[in-house]
Amino acid sequence: MASSGSANVAKIIGDIEERQSVSHLLRRSFRDGGKIRHETLGNVSALPAPALEALRAALAGETLVVAGTGLELTRALSHGHLAAVSVMAKTLGLAELLGPPCKERDIAYALILARVVHPRPKLATTKWWSDTTLVADLDLFGVSTDEVYAAMDWLGERQSAIETKLAKRHLSADANPSRLAYFDLSSSWVEGTKNELAARGYSRDKRRGMAQIEYGLLTDKDGRPVAIEVFSGNTADPTAFISMVDSIRTRFALERLTMVGDRGMITSARISALREVGDLGWLTCLRAPQIAALANDDGPLQLSLFDESDLAEFSHPDYPDERLIACRNPLLADERARKRTELLAATEGALAPITSAVREGRLVGADKIGLKVGKVINKFKMAKHFDVSIGESTLVVTRRGDAIDKEAALDGIYVLRTTIKGVDLEAVGVVDAYKALSHVERDFRHLKIDDIDLRPIHHRLEARVRSHVFICMLASYLVWHLREALAPLTFTDEAPPVRANPVAPAVRSAGARAKAAAKENKDGQEVRGFRELIEHLGTLTRNTMRTTTETTSEFELLATPTPTQRRVFELLGAPVPLKLS
Repeated sequence: MASSGSANVAKIIGDIEERQSVSHLLRRSFRDGGKIRHETLGNVSALPAPALEALRAALAGETLVVAGTGLELTRALSHGHLAAVSVMAKTLGLAELLGPPCKERDIAYALILARVVHPRPKLATTKWWSDTTLVADLDLFGVSTDEVYAAMDWLGERQSAIETKLAKRHLSADANPSRLAYFDLSSSWVEGTKNELAARGYSRDKRRGMAQIEYGLLTDKDGRPVAIEVFSGNTADPTAFISMVDSIRTRFALERLTMVGDRGMITSARISALREVGDLGWLTCLRAPQIAALANDDGPLQLSLFDESDLAEFSHPDYPDERLIACRNPLLADERARKRTELLAATEGALAPITSAVREGRLVGADKIGLKVGKVINKFKMAKHFDVSIGESTLVVTRRGDAIDKEAALDGIYVLRTTIKGVDLEAVGVVDAYKALSHVERDFRHLKIDDIDLRPIHHRLEARVRSHVFICMLASYLVWHLREALAPLTFTDEAPPVRANPVAPAVRSAGARAKAAAKENKDGQEVRGFRELIEHLGTLTRNTMRTTTETTSEFELLATPTPTQRRVFELLGAPVPLKLS
């Protein structure tokens, strides 16, 4: 009975709820003598919900327009990409880093933001500004080319002070407990013939025969750009390295750093100079002849060192107060063996027609034979592996079996040399620290190709070239932090696995592979390449709207962000800003 009674009560309550209705009344309040009275003017309950909302808004004094009329979109400006970059710039205090507020700072700041979002030559950049929110938000209306160049000169004069602050921020003892600093050199070709720094040298862009400039980049262990220095296009790596060392000791006042560079950068002669300094150490790699000397019959570098491990540490009197760490990469060994086999075969194949011509008497004369043979051997760089005997009408080419076997025995072996003490960093850590040079190479790729488009160089005056490269470095500094923050929405590996064998090549995590395969992250959100993500953000516009009713007015309205755009600003820790400043 109790159960039946409860059911009846519930039914009665449900019937009452179903019979409930809501009335919407139009009422007015007025004062009658000393009393407040209320009067019902009518019942508007029959009106549809949208009409009720419109009536409520009108009574509140808001201006209403008829759907499809009364409202005009007068201008839509690209905003989202610049908004994201400006949020990161504010997080990093970039504007304050550049210098005190002034027109030149605003223009320089805009040049840096634009270089991240839309890397183009300066004239094209200023024209592009008018299609974005940069002009209005930074008050850049009517900025001339001369003003842009003046801002570049202003920024160039402040480069030393800015880099000193960045060095303190990222290379000081507190920020950089490992005390490691990384340096590498690259080059970019020059357009035109009047560039004051242009010279012909070794082209890392493979633009042989073209004039170029060179620039050295200093970073922390994670590849965060700290300073950049521009050199003439024919500057040797060691000269650039010593120049940066002087900057570290004089401008940045940093001591007890360990400079990390490749074997072409930190040579024996440069190490001798570092020994005289005394407060800077080094981590680099030995050259092939030095490794071969250590591998002689009585040398410490023997293949038996790698019987149980791909890594071995030893010392040698030729390298006093240094640690030598030998590594053997089996995959690299196989690759070098394959390449050498192919080059030897290619050299012999190219020499075969010459040998035939000499044997048949169609090619005579030692000088003529020698020219043709030299051209082939030098092309494949295999002269060290062949014995060549040339006569007036004879040619004998044979492989140097012993030399080839000796080189093959060292395939995949490289030896690191460093002043880092064992108590500060074990051998495995030294290998990891040296491999972090790949971060600098990645920065150069972002500077020159992927993101910043530093090359080619169009400027003529030395100061402008230096300022252009510095602007690109500061843009790269922004990109480094943006890539870190937005990693969940790009193909970046967010958690690279720790290698059990430090000598082995790096591999991507399972999460990164899954993200690349599915084109979405673990939360089901679409992922893009970093540059594609920036372009997608550019579709988030800021729109100028105008009412065309009797009370004409204008207001700015952001487009509704896509889920990806909304997630970008969540990762950056800020709402989508209506203004850049």
